[in-house]
Amino acid sequence: MIKKFFDKILSKKDETGKKSSITPVKHVTRKERIKNSDSYIQVKETEVWEPGKSKESGSKSKDKSKIVRPAQKKKEAEKEFRGKPVKGEPKPRNGNSKTRDNRKPSPNRPSNNKNRPESKVDKDNQPVDKGNKQEPRSPRKPREPQQNREPRKPREPRQNRKPSEPEKPYTWTLDDYVVEPKDGEVRFHDFDFPVRLMNGIADNDFQYCTPIQAMAMPHSLAGKDVCAKALTGTGKTAAFLLTIQTLLWRSRAQERRPNGQPRALILAPTRELCMQICKDSQELGTHMPFTSFAVFGGMDLKKQQNFLQTRVVDIVAATPGRLLAFSRSKDIDLSQVEILIIDEADRMLDMGFIQDIKKIIYKTPHKDKRQTMLFSATLSKDIINLASQWMREQVVIEDKTDDLVVDNIDQQIYLVTSDEKFGILKKLLASERCTKTLVFANRKSTTRRLSEKLSRAGIKNEMLSGDVPQKKRISVLDRFKAGDINVIVATDVAGRGIHVDEITHVVNFELPYEANDYVHRIGRTGRAGQKGQAISFACEDESFIIPEIEKHMNCELKCSMPPEELLD
Repeated sequence: MIKKFFDKILSKKDETGKKSSITPVKHVTRKERIKNSDSYIQVKETEVWEPGKSKESGSKSKDKSKIVRPAQKKKEAEKEFRGKPVKGEPKPRNGNSKTRDNRKPSPNRPSNNKNRPESKVDKDNQPVDKGNKQEPRSPRKPREPQQNREPRKPREPRQNRKPSEPEKPYTWTLDDYVVEPKDGEVRFHDFDFPVRLMNGIADNDFQYCTPIQAMAMPHSLAGKDVCAKALTGTGKTAAFLLTIQTLLWRSRAQERRPNGQPRALILAPTRELCMQICKDSQELGTHMPFTSFAVFGGMDLKKQQNFLQTRVVDIVAATPGRLLAFSRSKDIDLSQVEILIIDEADRMLDMGFIQDIKKIIYKTPHKDKRQTMLFSATLSKDIINLASQWMREQVVIEDKTDDLVVDNIDQQIYLVTSDEKFGILKKLLASERCTKTLVFANRKSTTRRLSEKLSRAGIKNEMLSGDVPQKKRISVLDRFKAGDINVIVATDVAGRGIHVDEITHVVNFELPYEANDYVHRIGRTGRAGQKGQAISFACEDESFIIPEIEKHMNCELKCSMPPEELLD
């Protein structure tokens, strides 16, 4: 219809008999619209449709030139200006090419040759420089032929080499560390420990065994499986570390073992506890030829991986997650583990590590070919049932002398309201008697808010929870041990790795949800025979847990109102 309309208009004539001066509408294609754009200089083909003509009969103006970009057009212009080079030959340098030698100086461009001396030319058109005449380079000395060279000195045979300095003889003896016997006390001298290990015991000033050490080590040193129950801080870590060092010394092999193949494996629930066990093992085994290493998550993945790949490791203390990851990547081989230790077994079950522990144990040798020991502050029926699957004729040891109550820990429960808690805590921490204090809360958010409020009140403190990066947690613990920080606000998981002997107070800002956690919290103080104090705040929302704690500990807790000096 549109074509017929335009044909009718064009066929009309004006009054003079001429055709109408209406020009036909020019149809512009997409290729023509980009003709004037910056990306294309020329258009290969355009089509123009005129009214009265079909699309097939429309006129086409073809331009067979290539589609050229601006940079390519510039290169082609230079070729036309200089002349096209012959293929395989270098470009000719004619007089029109603007090279550095024959270009004309521009008045707008400063000359860089003002300070350059004018070169003089001789008859042969060679430059002559009389002022700075250089001597010609001497030709390179030709290399001597192979037969004229001096022969290389032969390597001395191994027997003629200078021998390395011999190791200094070990001169320490048991006479250098004398401990007098006492009635009812067991000395470390009474056990058949290696002399080098006794040297490490003397360096740590260990004289008499704790009750759990005196009961567990006779069975563990005899190669029996042990399931021991003892309160945190009573020396159970030293009990299994001394056993490991002694048994590895007795059965040490002369041949070099493969890298990343430990002989003893210690499983711990937290990173801090894992690092502490490794540190204690290194201190006790300072004079022993065994390598202890800690494997834990959160930091130093490549560093731990490189150590296992390049070093022979004897004792490994690990958390379950990172240990399984290294086992899958074959960076660590558990097929030759001789001694397996499960520390804090009750916490392992509470934190959901039971499936990971089963996978790890299945990667170790059969229970008939390894020694297994389990240590925990509490032993439930579930733990004993699991231990019976992993052990052979295990010896169950329970430290009844403490009966889960340490005599040197003064336990008090203050009956307060939720609003009174922070004011009492602030005055308690400001008192001179609180030199090193641990404050426990149940949740990470509560721990963070409490730490911020104490900082605003002028009490220097640090926070330990799962949200704190591992490197910072290590730094906080080091500063706490050094005395730079006197108050740490922590959760239960982070508090498991705090092993400091000088902690004077443990404050339960919130009572734990389980009675077992209460035992682990107060076990941070009163360590190594020192006195400690555990103070708990019981409000209207948390008092229901008190009867369960009393039943679990088989004792009655003292509940009272806080002193007047702590109240506003």
